[in-house]
Amino acid sequence: MSALFKRLGVVDARPVSGGCIHRCYRATLAGRAVFLKVNEARLADAFAAEADGLAALRAAGCTAPEPISQGAAGSESYLLMEFLELKSRGDYAALGRMLDTLHRSHASEFGWGRDNYIGSTPQQNRRYANWAQFWRECRLEPQLALARKNGYVLDANDVSQLLEGHRPEPSLQHGDLWGGNAAYLANGAPVLFDPAVYYGDREADLAMTELFGGFPPEFYSAYGPLPAGYETRKHLYNLYHLLNHLNLFGGSYSGSVRSVLQKYG
Repeated sequence: MSALFKRLGVVDARPVSGGCIHRCYRATLAGRAVFLKVNEARLADAFAAEADGLAALRAAGCTAPEPISQGAAGSESYLLMEFLELKSRGDYAALGRMLDTLHRSHASEFGWGRDNYIGSTPQQNRRYANWAQFWRECRLEPQLALARKNGYVLDANDVSQLLEGHRPEPSLQHGDLWGGNAAYLANGAPVLFDPAVYYGDREADLAMTELFGGFPPEFYSAYGPLPAGYETRKHLYNLYHLLNHLNLFGGSYSGSVRSVLQKYG
């Protein structure tokens, strides 16, 4: 590890928490506090995708850590970024407004310029003009195929048919927006991190905010109303994340997955 620190020019590296996948450190680089994520060399592309996502969030007007550099060195890969002193609670209304700002960044098609990752799972991002086709072929079908490979027997009809006729504008998504991927500066201002960006239906981001406990009411009030049909579509969008958790963490999520499939299949 000291060889990597030397190569990057960082000093005073101290282990800190930063997720369940990577080894994380707070360090100093040229007198500046930095945050360093380290893992095996095979995960270099995941760090490249994360840096790309952080840059996209920042370009869209969101507060997110500045990516400084990423790459591989010997048997290890790394992502070096700006260190921000964060706390778990802050201005939730400001977070809702920030997400609204993010979703006002639009494209002509759904998808993204590169594939990336949802957690440690590869996430496909081919370009599509049709939203239902994108969600079926780049989100649900790869997760269902992985679930079958992992030994789960799921009665999965084409639930994406519920999106036929739904014509959202392609909006820039955080892509993995649960409470653990948002935090706050000392003044309460929100910060986003660990993105899985793409252009999609803005409802997909909002749906995930509800999946693991949700945010306080002021977040949703500040974001504003959603179109009719969201209460049905959100379960289809969260099916993707439930499938991903089933594939990453095991059978404790199978009941939730089957419940959605039976309700909408």
